[in-house]
Amino acid sequence: MNNLQARIEEHIETLSKFTATPGQGTTRLTYSNEDKKAREYLKEKMKEYGLNVQEDGLGNIFGKLDGTLPDAPSVLIGSHFDSVPNGGSYDGPAGVVAGLEVAALFAENNLKPKYPLEVIALVEEEGSRFGGGLMGSRGITGLLSEDEFKNLTDHDGISTVEAMTKIGLDPTLPIKRDPKTMKAFLELHIEQGPILEDKNIPIGVVETIVGLTQFEITVEGQAGHAGTTPMDRRSDALVTAANMIARFPSLATEEGEGTVVTTGKLHVFPNGANVIPKKTVFTVDIRSGKEEHIQNVIKKLNRLIASYSKDGIHISAIQQLYMKPKKMNQEIVSLLKQTSNELDIDYFPINSGAGHDAMVLADVTDVGMIFIPSKDGLSHCPEEWSDSRDIAKAVDILFQTAKKLTEVEKK
Repeated sequence: MNNLQARIEEHIETLSKFTATPGQGTTRLTYSNEDKKAREYLKEKMKEYGLNVQEDGLGNIFGKLDGTLPDAPSVLIGSHFDSVPNGGSYDGPAGVVAGLEVAALFAENNLKPKYPLEVIALVEEEGSRFGGGLMGSRGITGLLSEDEFKNLTDHDGISTVEAMTKIGLDPTLPIKRDPKTMKAFLELHIEQGPILEDKNIPIGVVETIVGLTQFEITVEGQAGHAGTTPMDRRSDALVTAANMIARFPSLATEEGEGTVVTTGKLHVFPNGANVIPKKTVFTVDIRSGKEEHIQNVIKKLNRLIASYSKDGIHISAIQQLYMKPKKMNQEIVSLLKQTSNELDIDYFPINSGAGHDAMVLADVTDVGMIFIPSKDGLSHCPEEWSDSRDIAKAVDILFQTAKKLTEVEKK
């Protein structure tokens, strides 16, 4: 094992310890104590690698290696460091670690860039605490306003501002970043699917990222006693929600071409075994490589809501996120492929079925993204695993690509 691979494994192992569910996967929600410990580690490593560290009003972390050109835009490299509940150790952190190690290679090789290099660690990509997802990148690009951000709350009613303040972050700092300060963004991510492993290829060069939208649906009925309320006199919010959710697979299959619909979160109120549910809140995640399919499913969802809004049942829907399918910058895609060839590393052109911060930043700067294989195609679970040898290969590709984009000079 070489030094690069050893450092990668050390980073991943250390970050995996910052979890609220030891032994049951990684649970690192945004602005939690686990978030605080992870960011302290990342900032320490950024400083150790010679980067100037700052945080913004969202808590995104930036480690900057200044360039020789005054006021020049930065080449950003990184990913997110939050997790889903009981998730894995590689989804997000692998990309942040790759950014750290690119910066380490700049230092080891005594390189000084013309354009600054910035390692970034983004918050709330998963949306596990405050909903919607991609919060860090949406804030940077202005898709999430300061007022919208400050009005977000988690399921316990704790606001973003309260949560930030509790772990010592400053919510009064600026959120949106001037696009003119960004020359390009590079992101490494685990594939979260089986294609690369099945093909025995270590690198996927992403060409397109799927479009997605997320809704929070609230079904309100009437609570009542489970034993004394006749079946024909009930306005059961959970039964209504369950009937709706059972229809979602058909909404996706009617569209075809890889369209998917998922309900991954559901809350029942008052959540008593002998009480008819008064309210049910659940999520709907819609994804497709073609925007027309997303729009069609939204129309069908609205018709479904209208058809079930009767007999004492009221249903409301809040759209928390909408992202069109995004193509990666063709020049950077070509550069990643060229660099892979130069390093004699096999790659495969691939499309992403998951949403990523790269798709948000693609609206304001040139973006390139690469995948590494996921064992058994698994992700968002404790069994999630990727080989550090593949991460090291990806770091080599990103390092050489970053050298070209930052136009490095020898010190």
